[in-house]
Amino acid sequence: MPIIISIIMATLRQAAPILITAIGGMFSEISGVVNIGLEGMMLMGAFSAAVTSYYTGSPLIGILGGMMAGGLTAAIHAVLSIKYKGNQTVSGVAINLFASGFTVFMLRVLFNQSGNTPTVPKAPALFGVSIIVVLIYVIAIWSQFFLYKTTTGLRMRAVGEHPLAADTVGIDVAKIRYFGVIMSGVFAGLGGAYLSIGALSQFTKEMSAGRGFIALAALVFGKWTPKGVLAASLLFGFADAGQTLIQQYVDFIPPQFIQMIPYILTLLALAGVVGKAVAPSASGKPYDKNSN
Repeated sequence: MPIIISIIMATLRQAAPILITAIGGMFSEISGVVNIGLEGMMLMGAFSAAVTSYYTGSPLIGILGGMMAGGLTAAIHAVLSIKYKGNQTVSGVAINLFASGFTVFMLRVLFNQSGNTPTVPKAPALFGVSIIVVLIYVIAIWSQFFLYKTTTGLRMRAVGEHPLAADTVGIDVAKIRYFGVIMSGVFAGLGGAYLSIGALSQFTKEMSAGRGFIALAALVFGKWTPKGVLAASLLFGFADAGQTLIQQYVDFIPPQFIQMIPYILTLLALAGVVGKAVAPSASGKPYDKNSN
């Protein structure tokens, strides 16, 4: 029984950063903007949370710092994608590359090292679970209500499916899309904050370790719905927790192969093994009011 409880708790912890980042990606894509830059936004959130926590001595302010950094990074993607109607995939990839280089550069500037920050104040725990994990699952539950029961949520879904029709009835398409994209960065930043000051108490180089891309897979796997994203994230979290447990009890398999398990699941999800998933109709398509 203790092993089962251990696996459940580990699954909830490992799924948390993937879940909140996937929820963020859902906010962006359901409003019509593809966000490949979640990995970079998560990395920026992790770095900023650790740095803010270090200099202020407050992990709670650190959490806000991580969310703000993710949101500001997403705002760049929003401007390029919505105002200038740039290629959304290219913009997202550029953000990932920028975040990777920027965080290493700032580590050198602030701490004169390129691998990690010093130890920083860690976020408090609630009943043995990081408060960030609790916050993440509360947001995941809230997102179901928000998207299907509030006016803004319904407008986001309308803009993602048929922006021209939404515009015709007076919905500000650009405003809704800006909101969706920026919120995706805020949530990805929270996921990053969990990595640096929730699970650990320092930022390490490239610590997002592909979780932003796994979140994209969870988004597709969950078919752009909060319930589906939650289920998919828990599956990926279970795979991650499982590979850690396997490494503890199985010593005849190279650990590198065991560590591949979550990424293999990601590839299977993206390959459509779980069934065909249909994205919002207008996702990835810039909207020009004057051309309609």
